[in-house]
Amino acid sequence: MERNFIAMRIHGSPLGFQNLLISSWLHSSPQFPRKFQNTTRSLFLPIRQSISKVLLDSRYPSDFIGISMSKGQFGHEFKNEVQNFSYGYNFEHQKTEDVMESRVCLNNKERLKYYSRMLHECASKRSLGVAKAIHGLVVKKIINPDSHLWVSLVNVYAKCGYSSYARLVLAKMPDRDVVSWTALIQGLVAEGYANDSIYLFQEMQREGIMPNEFTLATGLKACSLCVALELGKQMHAQAFKFGLLLDLFVGSALVDLYAKCNEMELAFKMFFNMPQQNAVTWNVLLNGYAQGGDGTGVLKLFCGMMESDVKCSKFALTTVLKGCANSKSLRQGQVVHSLIIKCGFEGDEFLGCGLVDMYSKCGLAVDALEVFKKIKKPDIVVWSAMITCLDQQGQSEESTKLFHLMRLSGTRPNHYTICSLVSAATNLGDLKYGRSIHACVWKYGFETNVSVNNALVTMYMKNGCVNEGARLFESMTDRDLVSWNTYLSRFHDSGMYDQALAIFCHMLEEWFAPNMYTFISVLRSCSCLLDVYFGRQVHTHIIKNNLDDNDFVQTALIDMYAKCMCLEDADLAFNRLSARDLFTWTVIITSHAQKNQGEKAFNYFKQMQLEGIKPNEFTLAGCLSGCSSLASLEGGQQLHSTAFKSGHLSDMFVGSALVDTYAKCGCMEEAETLFEGLIRRDTVAWNTIICGYSQNGQGNKALEAFMTMLDEGILPDEVTFIGILSACSHQGLVEEGKKHFNSMYRDFGISPTVDHCACMVDILGRVGKFDELEDFIEKMQLSQYALIWETVLGASKMHGNLAFGEKAANKLFELQPEKETNYILLSNILATKGRWDDVIKVRTLMSSKGVKKEPGCSWVEDNGQAHVFVSHDCSHPQIQEIHLKLEDLDRKLTSLGYVPKTEYVLHNIGETEKREYLRFHSERLALAFALISTSTMRKIRIFKNLRICGDCHDVMKLMSSITHREIVVRDVHRFHHFKSGACSCNDFW
Repeated sequence: MERNFIAMRIHGSPLGFQNLLISSWLHSSPQFPRKFQNTTRSLFLPIRQSISKVLLDSRYPSDFIGISMSKGQFGHEFKNEVQNFSYGYNFEHQKTEDVMESRVCLNNKERLKYYSRMLHECASKRSLGVAKAIHGLVVKKIINPDSHLWVSLVNVYAKCGYSSYARLVLAKMPDRDVVSWTALIQGLVAEGYANDSIYLFQEMQREGIMPNEFTLATGLKACSLCVALELGKQMHAQAFKFGLLLDLFVGSALVDLYAKCNEMELAFKMFFNMPQQNAVTWNVLLNGYAQGGDGTGVLKLFCGMMESDVKCSKFALTTVLKGCANSKSLRQGQVVHSLIIKCGFEGDEFLGCGLVDMYSKCGLAVDALEVFKKIKKPDIVVWSAMITCLDQQGQSEESTKLFHLMRLSGTRPNHYTICSLVSAATNLGDLKYGRSIHACVWKYGFETNVSVNNALVTMYMKNGCVNEGARLFESMTDRDLVSWNTYLSRFHDSGMYDQALAIFCHMLEEWFAPNMYTFISVLRSCSCLLDVYFGRQVHTHIIKNNLDDNDFVQTALIDMYAKCMCLEDADLAFNRLSARDLFTWTVIITSHAQKNQGEKAFNYFKQMQLEGIKPNEFTLAGCLSGCSSLASLEGGQQLHSTAFKSGHLSDMFVGSALVDTYAKCGCMEEAETLFEGLIRRDTVAWNTIICGYSQNGQGNKALEAFMTMLDEGILPDEVTFIGILSACSHQGLVEEGKKHFNSMYRDFGISPTVDHCACMVDILGRVGKFDELEDFIEKMQLSQYALIWETVLGASKMHGNLAFGEKAANKLFELQPEKETNYILLSNILATKGRWDDVIKVRTLMSSKGVKKEPGCSWVEDNGQAHVFVSHDCSHPQIQEIHLKLEDLDRKLTSLGYVPKTEYVLHNIGETEKREYLRFHSERLALAFALISTSTMRKIRIFKNLRICGDCHDVMKLMSSITHREIVVRDVHRFHHFKSGACSCNDFW
């Protein structure tokens, strides 16, 4: 009569062993605390669960040691397991358990040894079914297990990968010793549950059981798996305390721990302090150096191993090859290759795969292919390595051909092969081939593989099929962080920056924690959108995720803030960087230069050089842009020297930037020389020289350069015509200006912008053609643009046209009520007409709106320092010498018949006061300082933030004749070159 095994409790078997099968599912274990029952991986099931709950858990199958199996079923199960298991005991396959039992007549002690040996054999062969059958047989025979049988049960379940069963056995052992604990800990480590095994190791010690050499070796291996360096050091101390440091297993485990934690110095010391080194410990240390990418260290250690008695193995050679590959040490890798040939291992699949990887990472796909051809029977690992190598070395088409050969050989691809082939299709831009590989994905059953799907999403989106890539991503049942990062970056690369930000938000809603790559992608999108508001929110997430100290993320933040022109935030992020590379320096320098903070850009450049970072062409071009905005000749000359020394002088961007710098510093001779020396001159280079000629009053040269540009086949752009029209304006060439304005669209298809129209208004306004100017504004529908009315107001001031001036000013008061120059120009027009009451009204209106006038100032550079002067300034340290120089110059001016033009003093004061006012204008103070401070051989360069007044213009002409020195004045509009009593503007300015 069949009876259910659940009734076996009544047979009177040993109480502890019965409870292991039944009551352990019903009652909590008195031997183990609750903390032990809830480990980090929830591997150990809390015993205070009902049997019904346990049997629903997939980790505890319903046939666990016969709990739900009838006696007859058990006999059938045991017989089947025995028939498929050969362990050296003479069971006849046709016999039932009863026959088998009758043939083995043993006493209780012998039976215990017998079952222990059988369980040991099961453990070595990983035969879980037979082990469970033997366990059931022990229960059926009501055998009271001894300690060895208990340990054998723990060991067999642990080694068969059922650590949960082993834990239940251990929980019911009457006397747990170090051997039983070690068996369970080893099982957990073998399954990869490093954290759980470490917890068990600590729990064992809390029970007062001290570890032996095997326990310590296993615990150290667990520390290696989870990179728990500090805990490993504590075990190291225990090994020292118990005198186990000389044990080979413990020593090897310590070497492995330190090597995997990248503590190579400690691993090295531990290794050479061991009483003996075997092949395993040599390989462990070699692997540590290899993982760290120390190819030289690997080779030196390998040479030391060869000098010892340890035989060279394939594993050691593979490890050395891995080190050479990680460090890209081709020479050392070739030495190892020759040794492989010498040892007769050529053609070995294992070593061949390592050689393929080494040559691939060293950029020698041809050599890798030669190695591959010599492998007699390459397996899928070797095929995949070679396909990946060809793809990564830019030979994607060859990788697809190799895949075809692989299929002909009958080798089935794995998901690594498929990922490489999808990558090849992406690199080739071959959507058709990519779709055929997608079909292979379904054919070989990889449609749910995350890595394959990530590669496919990239392939579709990079080939312009954004919707297909999005659909594939949405259909993925299992997404990891790489999936989200791939999806996010592909939308950025496709120019869909808004969508990228939405994906980032969706990712957060799905409770995925962003990593470094996520933040870099989303910050790049913020940079392209100039969305600093969203960028600041991303910055808060970066801080929350403790990535604010990551240099790559900080670099992306700097770029985002810089492009959004939030330079204070960019500076803060920049100063937090621990390692600032060339790209970061270039970003911060260029951003400050673009925002007209040339001085700060140049200071950053000098700091970069002090830190030993050498500039590239982009850094130099960006910094030169800052110097040109400052008109800093000395800074530009230093950068010129740096470009020459670093070999970047021939670069088109650097050359154009140097031309621009010299032109904006008023050095047209140097600018011309550099321009002529350019190897290739594009539109930007031509624009630079044309605009340079225009700003320096050489309009005819600008027009000549334009014709030469067209003759060389270089097409002009919008900037070219701004330079040409400005040149016509400064020269008073009305008809020439009209001709070029009309040719823009007619001959070159360039639609005139507001800037071009403003140049045309300036051309007409400078010659006083106000009626034609008014018709042009009406015809071109320009009345809504402030720039147009600013130009009209300037022309009205030049010609004293009050009616037009008032009209332009009133329009500007509507369009730009906050701009002070609109009020000042109108006030000056009224002042020249003597309408002082109206001047007061304009000034009052200006004050009521909170608009303040920028004070006029002039400055000169001397020994790298700018000396700034304002009218009637007495703050300069050399002001007495300056005043004495001015008195001397006044006497010389008077002797030449100079009479001050007091009409340029727009204040309601007497003539004497007006003369005194003109005498101490800022540009004259700057001139006097330059005369007493600089060499007589040097040009005097004065910079002014406003337009130079007519009287000072006449004085500068006379001074150039009196002092026999060339004087260059750059005001807010243009350069004036004074030489021998004449100005480059020909008094038309």
